[in-house]
Amino acid sequence: MKHRVAGRRLKRDQGARRALFRNLISDLIRHERIQTTEAKARAIRGDAEKIITLAKRGDLHSRRRAMRTVSNPELVKKLFDEIGPRYADRSGGYTRMIKLGPRQGDAAPMVVLELV
Repeated sequence: MKHRVAGRRLKRDQGARRALFRNLISDLIRHERIQTTEAKARAIRGDAEKIITLAKRGDLHSRRRAMRTVSNPELVKKLFDEIGPRYADRSGGYTRMIKLGPRQGDAAPMVVLELV
């Protein structure tokens, strides 16, 4: 039974899952638009929005908390200098998922996850 267990496991152990989420969030910040499976997009969407909320605050503690997930200093700089101020007057909902249909090889549902 899976009562009161949060998060998606995606058939990976904890280290691989954490690395996958960090890489997907970093790519979302770098390109502002990624194409991935629907399950992966749903798994990282909340974490990505929390990091953008940190970037809106803009203080040193928020920057250090964002560095826990996005370890590239250039991406953190972009996050706090460009992306955070862009959403200063928006109270949430920074990402959008657009369904693309099934993937050719294994029919996995694909989506585009992008910043609004």
